[in-house]
Amino acid sequence: MDKKLFEEAREKIIGIQRERHGIGTLSEKTVHAILKYYYAPDEDMHEIPIENYVADIYTGIEIIEIQTRNFNKLRDKLNVFLKQYPVTIVYPIPYHKWLVWIDEDTGECTKRRKSPKNGTVYDAFRELYKIKSYLVNDNLRLKLVLMNVEEYRLLNGWSQDKKKGSTRYDRIPTELVEEVSVERIEDYMQFVPYSLPEQFTTADFAKEAHIASAVAQVVVHLLHYTGILERVGKKGRSYLYQVVE
Repeated sequence: MDKKLFEEAREKIIGIQRERHGIGTLSEKTVHAILKYYYAPDEDMHEIPIENYVADIYTGIEIIEIQTRNFNKLRDKLNVFLKQYPVTIVYPIPYHKWLVWIDEDTGECTKRRKSPKNGTVYDAFRELYKIKSYLVNDNLRLKLVLMNVEEYRLLNGWSQDKKKGSTRYDRIPTELVEEVSVERIEDYMQFVPYSLPEQFTTADFAKEAHIASAVAQVVVHLLHYTGILERVGKKGRSYLYQVVE
């Protein structure tokens, strides 16, 4: 993790936006643009055609794809890229988030308000499920990037205060917090809480990881799929798992 390099990438993109008079005026969203410059300051590595697709970053040795959502859209690219190069998928996760609301009619912004929810690496797993079959490919790597962000939303929702169902306009990273890397299958072990008993259920996992049961179900499913966990029996209606020796 290089906070100085991240800040340089952030200032570069934010500076471009200021010159263009506003937030979200680039053709790509701010988080994506900043991470692209963070992982490849050399613009000659950006947007490189490879066969019938365009890689976000191609270093000459590996491909880096920055994906903020909709991992299902990566499948066609991965089918081609993984046969030729190591591919790292970078997934940004808001750690601390401050919300700012934009009035569509006036353009005025509210004062920022801190969201009570903090992001965790487990937030990535619902997206990872969409590329489940690729997770065991030796050429696939992951980089989960926790960052503090300001999130700008339009006041155009269906509720009385226009916030529920609103449109996210942009997210502006303010600080790099942590990078979590998965370079090989064994690295998925870092997502198993140390405090779990030797045999455990998905409910136990949710409690020890401090995540919702629905999220824990996806995490445990993928850890089982990648061979980190194995089923060893049942406790009532729930499967019992343990870490594979």
